[in-house]
Amino acid sequence: MVSKPLRSVLGAQLRELRRSRGLTQEGLAEELGVTPRYLAGIERGERNLTLDSVDALAAQLGVDALELLAAAP
Repeated sequence: MVSKPLRSVLGAQLRELRRSRGLTQEGLAEELGVTPRYLAGIERGERNLTLDSVDALAAQLGVDALELLAAAP
């Protein structure tokens, strides 16, 4: 079984969380204090975040960091 890179899983989970909250990339980027382009890169799995960055992102979103790293079934 081939697994997706963690940054792709993180991006997909972040996108799903954003959509479930009814937010655009621009809206969530503003809440997080990042640019929409940077957020889009995370969602596409192009950004390789450090574990500290994942922890900080999860805290800003009010979710557990493992929720962002666990692939949806």
